[in-house]
Amino acid sequence: MPALYPEIEPYDHGLLGTGDGNLIYWEACGNPMGRPALVLHGGPGSGCSTAARRQFDPDAYRIILFDQRNCGRSLPSAADPETDLSCNTTWHLVADIERLRLFLGIESWLLFGNSWGSTLALAYAESHPQCVRAIVISGVTTTRRSEIDWLCRGMAPLFPEEWHRFRRGIPSGTPGLDDDMASAYHHLLNDPDSETRLKAARDWHDWEAASILLAGEGLPRRWADPAYVLTRARIITHYFVNGAWLEDGVLLKNAARLADIPGILLQGRFDIEAPLVTAWELARAWPQSELVILPHASHSTAGPDMSAAIVAATDRFRNLSQK
Repeated sequence: MPALYPEIEPYDHGLLGTGDGNLIYWEACGNPMGRPALVLHGGPGSGCSTAARRQFDPDAYRIILFDQRNCGRSLPSAADPETDLSCNTTWHLVADIERLRLFLGIESWLLFGNSWGSTLALAYAESHPQCVRAIVISGVTTTRRSEIDWLCRGMAPLFPEEWHRFRRGIPSGTPGLDDDMASAYHHLLNDPDSETRLKAARDWHDWEAASILLAGEGLPRRWADPAYVLTRARIITHYFVNGAWLEDGVLLKNAARLADIPGILLQGRFDIEAPLVTAWELARAWPQSELVILPHASHSTAGPDMSAAIVAATDRFRNLSQK
C-alpha cells in the first residue's frame, strides 16, 4: 500500500462564524457516513494542507480539516496588520473545535495533529474528553516555556551561522533582543512599516529552515508566498510571547484526563524542532498511549517513514466502535 491514500477533493466546505468577527474555513472529505476524524494543523498559523486529506482511508473516514483563526482561508488574515489577534488564543481554538463539532453534528471524533497541532489536540481532548474517540499525534509538543526557548534559542549551538543571521535580523534597540527572540520578532512583525514586517517574517522562516534542511527535507512551497510567511510568523510569535496561554506544563499535568482515550505518539528520532523527551514524558503520563519512535524520521509529516506511520496509525483506529 502507498504511504498516503490517493488525492481527494472535499465534498463539502464552508465558513463558520465564531460570533466575534472571525470566520473559520472548514472542509469535509472522504466518506460522509464514515468515522469522523479531525486534522489539526501546525504552526500555529500554518493552515491545513491537501496532503493531510490523504492520511486517512477515504472509504472509512469522514475527514474534517479547518484553518485555525486568521490563517489559511479563515478570515480575517493575520497578514493584514490591521487584523486584531487578541481573540486568537489556544482557548479560542479549543472553543472553535467544539463549535465545529456541534455544527457538523458529530458525537465524537479521532484527532490527528502534528507539531503545534499535537498541543492543540491535547488541549482540546483534556477539555472535552467525552468527545474524543482516539488521538494520533506526531512531532509531539506541549508548548511549554522550555520548548519555546529551545526553538527560539536552544538550537543555536547546532546552527551557529544561522543563529548569527537570526540575531542580526533584529535592529539594535528592538525590545526583547537580549531577553527573548520571540518578543523581538513579535515586535518587528507588528511594525507599521510593511518592509520591516516582511523582512522579519522571512528571517524567522530562515531560522526555522535550518533544522528542516538539516533533516534533508525541502522547504514547504508555501514559504515562498509573502502573505503566507507574514501570517504564519505573526501568529507563531503571538503565541510564543504569551506562552500559548497555557500554564507551564499543564498538558502533561492533566494527562490523566485522557485515561479513557487510546493514543499513538509518533516521534522521529531526528526531530530537532521537537526533541523526543516531550513525547517520552507524555507517554509516561498517559499510559493508554503508545509511543512509536521512528529511527530515521524527523519533524515533518512529509518524510516517507513518518507518512507511512501516520497512515498505519489512522488505519488501526478506523474500526473502533463509536462512543
